[in-house]
Amino acid sequence: MPAPKFHTLHGLQIPRGMVWVDEYGWSAVEKSLEYSLTGAALIDGAKRQAGRPITLQGEVDAGWIQRGRLETLRQLSEADAVAAYSLVLADGRTFNVQFAPAAIPVEGKPLARPELPDDQQPYVATVRLITV
Repeated sequence: MPAPKFHTLHGLQIPRGMVWVDEYGWSAVEKSLEYSLTGAALIDGAKRQAGRPITLQGEVDAGWIQRGRLETLRQLSEADAVAAYSLVLADGRTFNVQFAPAAIPVEGKPLARPELPDDQQPYVATVRLITV
């Protein structure tokens, strides 16, 4: 069976060409190191329960998203500050996510410079999510 052509977020199709750019930029293990008064190393560690970033990003030559879908994503990111959504990647992996608490969780730039862009106009976009 061929791979789906899209990722989906809350049922909204996102081009699979928008790549998970920070997939390997995070660790589930958090450690801290301090030294005691005697000089002994005190290491504290725990496994994170959530908060893994999932940043889906297009490029000028791949992963374009239509302006209408980008606007729907932007509206979804502003609809509820703490809502959780289902993200299904094109490879079948599924995550429960929220829009990341970044300054701009959904951003995009038009591929060309149309004076009056319509909903079909391709954009290069970035969607910032975190697992919950």
